[in-house]
Amino acid sequence: MEKHVKTLGVLWIVYGGLGILLGILTFALFFGLSFLPDDPEGPLVLISLAIVGGGLLFVFSVPEILAGCALLKFKEWGRILALVVAFLNVIWFPIGTALSVYTFVILMNQEAMALFKPK
Repeated sequence: MEKHVKTLGVLWIVYGGLGILLGILTFALFFGLSFLPDDPEGPLVLISLAIVGGGLLFVFSVPEILAGCALLKFKEWGRILALVVAFLNVIWFPIGTALSVYTFVILMNQEAMALFKPK
């Protein structure tokens, strides 16, 4: 079970890292597109979309990375954070859903819960 928890930690770190990368790319795309329109409101809308879209992706990815790091260290708060993050990611079919189901199956197991108890 210890290997499953460590694998889960690595998967959440990778998934969160991809989310941050996507946030950066979203910001760069919309910010870059803001220089193209001749319309006076166009750049403002595109810059706003870049900040909000990229920022939200970044903000939602940070807890995923934190949960993954805490799972690697077998921290109880990391287990709880991973369950919360998994619940929020169920709607992101197919990868988020698969990772969330794997998280629920592993972290709700009694054997895995015992790994997070203080020694």
